[in-house]
Parts: sequence; C-alpha cells; structure tokens
Amino acid sequence: MIEAILPAGVSACETCTDLDEPLFPVELAAIASAVPKRQGEFRTVRGCARAALAGLGLDRPPMVPGERGAPSWPAGVVGSMTHCTGYAAAAAASAQLFAGLGIDAEPHAPLPDGVLDVVTRPGEREHLIELGRTYPDVCWDRVLFSAKESVYKTWFPLTRSWLGFEDVTVILDPTGGSFSADLLVSAPDIGGRQLTGLTGRWLVRNGLVVAVATLAAAGGPAAPDA
Repeated sequence: MIEAILPAGVSACETCTDLDEPLFPVELAAIASAVPKRQGEFRTVRGCARAALAGLGLDRPPMVPGERGAPSWPAGVVGSMTHCTGYAAAAAASAQLFAGLGIDAEPHAPLPDGVLDVVTRPGEREHLIELGRTYPDVCWDRVLFSAKESVYKTWFPLTRSWLGFEDVTVILDPTGGSFSADLLVSAPDIGGRQLTGLTGRWLVRNGLVVAVATLAAAGGPAAPDA
C-alpha cells in the first residue's frame, strides 16, 4: 500500500502480521522491560526495516531507539518506520537521493475527542471543515495528523530539534493525494538550502491512512507529481 505513494528510489516493506525478527543483544536490552505488545511492534517494524534495507543491497544493523525514539540507520541511508494496530512499515533510501524521509500510518478513524484542537491551527481546522463538506467519507482530521507526523519524522533527523504541531501548516489536496507543509519555525540550511517547507503524499486504503514526506537531496530527484 505505502509503495503507491513513495517516490522512485525509496525501498519499503510493509506487513499486516507480526514478524519474529531476530534482534541484536543491544536491541533486546533496549526492550527488556517493555510490555509484550511493544516488544512485538519493535520486532515487526525492524523486520520491515531489514527488508527495506535489503532492497538497497544492505544488511540491517542494530537499530536502537535514540533521541526522541528515532531509530538509527546505516551511514549514507535515510529511513523511517511506522506502526499502528494491524500494520507496520519501514522505508529507506540513499542519502545521495534524499536528504530526509518520513512515513506514518494511522487507523482511518476520527481523532479522539479533544485532540484536533491540539494538533491543528485555526486555518487548518477551517480547511478540514471545507474538505469534509465535499468529501465526507474521509477522516480528514486523521489524514492531516498523519501528514504532520510524517513531516516531523523527516524534520527531526535533519535538525535534531523539536517541531510542534503548531509549528507547521498542512494543506491537503483531496484529489491528487498530495500535501504541502509550510514550516513556521526557522531551520538550518540543508545542503545549502533554507528549509521552509516539505511536500508529501497520503493515501486512505484498507481502513488505514498512510502518509509520506520527503526532501530531495541537492541534485536528487524532484518531488513526485501530485
């Protein structure tokens, strides 16, 4: 499913079943005190990462959660993982092609009560109302939330700094399955470019929302067409 919205050059793997991925000792230590559900998610998403890296001709190294839970990827690779109930995925690409990559998956259901006001700006809430009037079968609040999550997963490895929900404005294209994200905070130069926004794609299928945000490396591929 997620491969339908990934740009060329990104290797990915997804699964709707648990994977019994063998773990390195340092990974086992990292989840020793975790509940069984968390341990299962940890194994499954790293199994996806192994397959995604294999698509690049690479072995999976130990991938221990680091700062803010971000997993480590091999040198010269950008990547992202995601999981929700009944689904897990990982994506990886050469850093020569992409400076950043973030993926997210969510259940296609309305956000819990009280969450919308926390994760959106006033203009975004108006945007969601208009989308809902025209396309009522889509949980647009969840799509926007997933898009913001994918933006954060792209942002953090690049900047090593926090990006709040209020620090980005997302506009969703309801027909092309794309989105744009305008950053409302300053960011360092990325490959000689000032990072002011990101673009991505989203998809609703099989009861899930998946979103992908990417930033091409200098001289890398252009953003995928909407």
